Amino acid sequence: MLNFDDDRLMIETDHQAVGSTRVRIEDKRVINGTADVNQLVPFKYYWAWDKYLAACANHWMPQEISMARDIAQWKGKDLSEEERRIIKRNLGFFVTADSLAANNIVLGTYRHITAPECRQFLLRQAFEEAIHTHAYQYIVESLGLDEGEIFNMYREVPSIRDKDAFLMPFIETLTNPTFATGTTLHDQQLLKSIIVFACLMEGLFFYVGFVQILALGRQNKMPGASEQYQYILRDESMHCNFGIDMINAIVEENPHLWTKSFQDEIQDLFRMAVDLEYCYAEDTMPRGILGLNAHLFKQYLHFIANRRLQQIGLAPLFSSAANPFPWMAEMIDLKKEKNFFESRVTEDQTGGTLSWD
Repeated sequence: MLNFDDDRLMIETDHQAVGSTRVRIEDKRVINGTADVNQLVPFKYYWAWDKYLAACANHWMPQEISMARDIAQWKGKDLSEEERRIIKRNLGFFVTADSLAANNIVLGTYRHITAPECRQFLLRQAFEEAIHTHAYQYIVESLGLDEGEIFNMYREVPSIRDKDAFLMPFIETLTNPTFATGTTLHDQQLLKSIIVFACLMEGLFFYVGFVQILALGRQNKMPGASEQYQYILRDESMHCNFGIDMINAIVEENPHLWTKSFQDEIQDLFRMAVDLEYCYAEDTMPRGILGLNAHLFKQYLHFIANRRLQQIGLAPLFSSAANPFPWMAEMIDLKKEKNFFESRVTEDQTGGTLSWD
């Protein structure tokens, strides 16, 4: 709303009129804050700003990575039918998953967060989700896959559809234009959605696919796709860690939300998510290959779920859960400069436009 008063233009925000008072740190909160959301400084949530800067420093673009060897392997006889199934199923899930994550941020979470530092990271995260969707499309196009088949898997393949169906209610709650925070019920719904997306979608649902494609890369198969998945894994790890920090900050500022019944509900969601991701692992890999099998994936999902629970202050659910894939930590610690210097595209044409006539 625009007000003209003494020839001064005043722009009113949802929280306070610009120019009325200076922003005080004590008025800033992650949700339900009363400080002006348009004013970034003075900083209160330095951890959010630091993560934003780290994300910017890790910038990359898919077309900088050559797909030439991947195309040759896909057109040749280097890949088994089981490996091709893994690749197509992976792309079928991921081409839509990151769009869901971006829409949830832009249309839902962002408008309910009142800490400008957190909003800054969310804007960067939304852009990175767009880069990831771009990366999967770039791989699909480079390999010459049937786009109709791949992009409709989230509707037509049960193991993919079921994961997306699990997520949709949490998106719909926050994107409902009538939804607003400020009550215990609605604040818990927001907190639950953030937990689902940070800990279960980006922190659990992505990891079977990451392990499978990166295991291919470790055997010098699909090196371009594998390198892109490495960068995506690094980005998603940062998204997950930021989300966990934001969850813990909300709980610290609003301890009344963290009831026993709410914690029990969150643990139930973790159990459901582990079951869904295990079903996806069985569907994408019905027989053991690449040194992977269903038993190892069950261990890995239990290990990850326990870790996420502990990161948000909840007790682990699965006993004796160890990490069967310690090499995944090396992938998260990928050094961008070294890899881009060694492997960035130098051809006049990138993978999606290479001529194979």
